[in-house]
Amino acid sequence: MKKKLLSLLLILALLLAGCALPADTAAPVSGEGLTVSFIDVGQADCALLECGGEFMLIDGGNRDDGQLVVSYLEQQGVETLSAVVCTHAHEDHVGGLPSVLAVYPTQAVYAPTRTYASKVFDDFVYYTDQQGLEITIPAPGDTWTLGQASVTVLGPVKSYAETNDTSIVLRVSYGETDFLFTGDMETTAENDMLDYWGGRISWKADVLKVGHHGSNTSTGYRFLNEVAPDYAVISVGKDNSYGHPHEEPLSRLNQAGVTIFRTDELGTVIARSDGATVSLTWDNQSANPENAESAEPVRFIGNVNSHIFHSPDCRNLPAEKNRTVFDTYEEAVEAGYTPCGSCLG
Repeated sequence: MKKKLLSLLLILALLLAGCALPADTAAPVSGEGLTVSFIDVGQADCALLECGGEFMLIDGGNRDDGQLVVSYLEQQGVETLSAVVCTHAHEDHVGGLPSVLAVYPTQAVYAPTRTYASKVFDDFVYYTDQQGLEITIPAPGDTWTLGQASVTVLGPVKSYAETNDTSIVLRVSYGETDFLFTGDMETTAENDMLDYWGGRISWKADVLKVGHHGSNTSTGYRFLNEVAPDYAVISVGKDNSYGHPHEEPLSRLNQAGVTIFRTDELGTVIARSDGATVSLTWDNQSANPENAESAEPVRFIGNVNSHIFHSPDCRNLPAEKNRTVFDTYEEAVEAGYTPCGSCLG
């Protein structure tokens, strides 16, 4: 996956052509493509995927978003769902799913648990039962298909007390393009996934759904370095009480030259892949994505004296004369350097 440098003139031209950004070029696969709608559900998560006439829903927003999500599915011509995925049990992800399951016949329902102490999760379980289904708890490496797209479960790889870290992480691949969905997974669990898979898989993705609405607890340097997305989508509510997205992950994304799409600014964001290229459109045409002009990032900075390496914005960076730069986390480790406990955990 080759990084692109997007000029301001190109962005303006694309805006005039309908608010679309292109991605990499290669031979497309046959079929009608993959469409991913990151639905604007405020301070919550919800994404509808369609490929070959099959639909999958990842999360459903808050309880009050249920009718909005159902209406959106109706507008897209959804009649049945191949899969419903609840990434984790918090209301801003599971809340609207009971409304969806009450209306749409579904072939499979996935979640990281079958029990959680909340009324809305109980409703999610109830409407799953009403369809004669049992919630499937997927394991790392499990796969299924959505039309010609493949869906792979990458995490979680351990049991966690923190609900956010139980988030199901999915890679959706279509042709030579990849989308990564991380729920609200936080940095510790992100790093556990990287360690679990080692070099057995490539994490590279064209589009990353940023973890935890852009919280500083997620999208750590090491994880972002591995994923190296071209585009990042942050599902977040305008003027939310959490202050999402936080400055730290925005800074990391900007340093990595990633173009950022925020639902609080752009509304619903739609990504389309033909198997070779990805284009993105958005509702609010008066707003633009952030950091549309990408730049090559400085990855990790090592201290030649202490042999500790840091993220570029770490408060413990060494003096310029004592620095060495590594392109990847693995390169630094292989050189005998140890990650900084403050910025890299």
